[in-house]
Amino acid sequence: MDEKKRSCCQVSRSDFMSFNKQENDQNIQENIASEDGMILLDGGEYLMGTDDDEGFKTDGEGPVQKVKVAPFYIDIHTVTNQQFKKFVDDTGYKTEAEQYGWSFVFYQFVPKDFPGKLQQVPQTPWWLATEQAYWYQPEGIGSTIEDRMDHPVIHVSWNDAVAYCKWAGKRLPTEKEWEYAARGSLEQKKFPWGNELTPNGEHYCNIWQGEFPQNNTEDDGFIGTAPAQSFPPNGYGLYNVSGNVWEWCADTFQIDRNGKIDQKPVNGDILKVMRGGSYLCHHSYCNRYRVAARSSNTVDSSSGNIGFRCVKSV
Repeated sequence: MDEKKRSCCQVSRSDFMSFNKQENDQNIQENIASEDGMILLDGGEYLMGTDDDEGFKTDGEGPVQKVKVAPFYIDIHTVTNQQFKKFVDDTGYKTEAEQYGWSFVFYQFVPKDFPGKLQQVPQTPWWLATEQAYWYQPEGIGSTIEDRMDHPVIHVSWNDAVAYCKWAGKRLPTEKEWEYAARGSLEQKKFPWGNELTPNGEHYCNIWQGEFPQNNTEDDGFIGTAPAQSFPPNGYGLYNVSGNVWEWCADTFQIDRNGKIDQKPVNGDILKVMRGGSYLCHHSYCNRYRVAARSSNTVDSSSGNIGFRCVKSV
C-alpha cells in the first residue's frame, strides 16, 4: 500500500507482535437502555460513500451508493471516561488492554523517564507499546484520567465496546447508521458541516495541525483528546463525528460494502470498521476525518485514539 494511503493513526496488535493475554471470565448482564443523552433519527435513504479524488479507493470509500436505514437512537457524543467508569464499577470489567498488560500510546505523550516497558512499532514509529496503558491510565504507569472524565474513553477494543453496549442495553452502530448520522442531513459533503475544513477560520474538529508527527501547533486547542462535547455539533446534534477519536462500528470491514469482497483478515483476525478519524489525522498523510472515510482494526486492538458511541434500535 502506498505510504500516503496508510493510516497514521491506526495501529493493530496483530501487526506488531505475539502476546500473552490473561484470560478471565467476564459475564455482563444486559440492562434496559436509557435514552438520556441520545437523539432519535428518523432514518431513510441517503447517498453513502464518495467518488471524490481525495477519497481512498483502496479503503472502499466508493462508489457512492443509495442506502436505507431504519429509525434509531444514537448517543450525541462518544462514551466518556465517566460513563465507562460507571460500567467498570458496576461490573468489575477488565479491558483487553488490561488483560494484555499494555496498549499503544502516541510517543509524545510518554515521559522520557517512563518507569515501565516501551516498544516502538516499526511500521509506525510514533506509536509505542506502553506497559500498563489502559483506559484509566491512558499514558501508562503514573498517568490518570482524573482531569479528563468528560473526554472520550480510549484504549477500548471492539470487544470492550461491545461489552459496554450490552451492559447499557445498547449496541454499536452499523457503518450505514454511523455515516447517516455523521452527515447530519447534508448530502455528499466532505465534512459533517460542509466542504470547507475551517469555515471563517473556525475549527470544527480536533485533528493534527502542523507537521506530522513532529510538531502539532494545537491551533484547534488540543494535542490529545478533546472533551466529548467539543466544537459545534452537526445538523443532527452529534458532537465530534470528525476527529478526536476513531469510533468502532458493528460491521466486519469489507472493501465492497455490499459484502462481495471481504478484506483479508490480519494474521487470521477479523477486522471491524472504524469511522471518523482522530486527533492524529492530518491532510498530508491520513485525511480520514472526512465523513466518507473508513478504516479498520482487529477486535482486540486498542490505542490512545480509539473510542466508540452507542445506538439503540427503535
